[in-house]
Amino acid sequence: HGGSAGALREGKGSTWEGGMREPTVMWWPGKLKPGIVGDMGSTLDLLPTFVSLAGGKAPSDRVMDGSDLSPALFGTGPSPRETMFYYQGERLFAVRHGRYKAHFQTFTSYVGQKAPEVHDPPLLFDLGVDPAEKFDVADKHPEVIAELQKLADSHRATVVPVENQLEKRLAKSK
Repeated sequence: HGGSAGALREGKGSTWEGGMREPTVMWWPGKLKPGIVGDMGSTLDLLPTFVSLAGGKAPSDRVMDGSDLSPALFGTGPSPRETMFYYQGERLFAVRHGRYKAHFQTFTSYVGQKAPEVHDPPLLFDLGVDPAEKFDVADKHPEVIAELQKLADSHRATVVPVENQLEKRLAKSK
C-alpha cells in the first residue's frame, strides 16, 4: 500500500497516521536554524506561510484553510494549527484536535477495501502517547468525542462543495 509507514498504522490512501503523517524539510540558509519541529502542519499551510515569508498578506476575500507556520519555523511560538480534518474524496473521515484524533470512518488504503467502515461511536486515539493508533480510548473520553464531533459538525457547516477542477480540466482536454 505505497511502502512502509514504520510504526504508524496503515499507509498511503488511508486517513490513519501512516497515510497522513509525513516529514517536511525546510531549508533557508541564513534564515532557518537547523532543528526539529514536532508541531502539526499541513500542505494547506504552505501558501499562507510562503506569502508571509515573502512579506505579503494572504487574500482576505476568501476563506483560507491554511495557517502561517512561521512561528514554529523560527522558534518564536508553536504552530497555530491545532485542528486537522481528514478527508477521502468529499467525505470527512476523521478529525484531529491537539493530541486527540477521532475516526468517524476508516479505509485501509486505495485498494483492497470496497467501502469505508463507519464507526459510531467514533474511534478515538491519543496521538500524544499512541501515534500508531493501536488503542481506542473513546470509552475513557466521551467529552473529547463530543468536542471533536462538535468541531466536525461546525466544519461541515462551512464547507461549500465546488466542481472537481481536475475532472473539469480533463474534460476540456478531450
